[in-house]
Amino acid sequence: MAVKALLPLALLAVSQTAHAAITRRVACPDGVNTATNAACCAFFAIRDDIQENLFDGGECGEEVHESLRLTFHDAIGISQSNSNADGGIDEIVDAQTPFIAKHNITAGDFIQFAGAVGVSNCPGAPQLDFFLGRPGAVHPAVDKTVPEPFDTVDSILGRSADAGDFTPAEVVALLASHTIAAADLVDPSIPGTPFDSTPGMFDSQFFVETQLRGTLFPGTGGNQGEVESPLRGEIRLQSDSELARDSRTACEWQSMVNNEAKMQAAFKGAMLKLSVLGHNIEDMIDCSEVIPVPKALPPKAATFPAGLSHADVEQACAPAAFPTLASDPGPAMAVPPVPPS
Repeated sequence: MAVKALLPLALLAVSQTAHAAITRRVACPDGVNTATNAACCAFFAIRDDIQENLFDGGECGEEVHESLRLTFHDAIGISQSNSNADGGIDEIVDAQTPFIAKHNITAGDFIQFAGAVGVSNCPGAPQLDFFLGRPGAVHPAVDKTVPEPFDTVDSILGRSADAGDFTPAEVVALLASHTIAAADLVDPSIPGTPFDSTPGMFDSQFFVETQLRGTLFPGTGGNQGEVESPLRGEIRLQSDSELARDSRTACEWQSMVNNEAKMQAAFKGAMLKLSVLGHNIEDMIDCSEVIPVPKALPPKAATFPAGLSHADVEQACAPAAFPTLASDPGPAMAVPPVPPS
């Protein structure tokens, strides 16, 4: 009986020892941080540097938008059907180049790390994953591997499938990035024009407002890849408009409205898949713990912008009605541009 009584205690001790081994952390050379892998230690200093000197002290601003955009442009260049296309980049934005040189890491690792850190500054965003271990680029990706805002839905879905077997639902998930994004070059007369009315928050307003009937151009109009938007100061990409209304993606698009938990989970999963395209994740080091945890959104449901209502929705998901939303009070609003930092 005594042996039998001692056996569970022995198993518990073994279990606790194994758990401690699994969760053992290493002390980083900075004397402040610890990490599950010593290779991650250097990224605490990189994080603090770019938060202060690239992202203006941790703002969800223009540099965050641009860094997030760059993660997509850098990764999507891979192709399963064209061996001359890989995850390499042709250029790196001037603002990031000094950080890459200063910290002596590959451009691929820095781009994905900076994108994940930058997104953490936007309330409501998920804490993105970051895996370390991308080698230097072999050569630039071939032309036409990055979808353009004037591309057809067929082209965008086809390119995404070729890049990494992305499903239509995952394409929609990736476009949740547009909730904290702005356009600089679609209409160069109005740089910094956002895609929704709350570009500083990772919320579902983008999925609401892209479903509203377009009535105006915020700038000059007639630009390739742009269609009319519902609000002054808000720009709408042709590709977003068409994906929001295509039978393959419309219901997934609509399902994001007032469903921030789904948005977060879907975006986090799709971004991890994007960020490791062309690499074996088993050969990489998980340094996700270095990425800050974003602030939660204020407790506010999605709404129709002031002056607009359900009557302005262009319903595209046949099986399900568009969610019932309140309209913001007051006269029709104008969205201010995202100021350059």
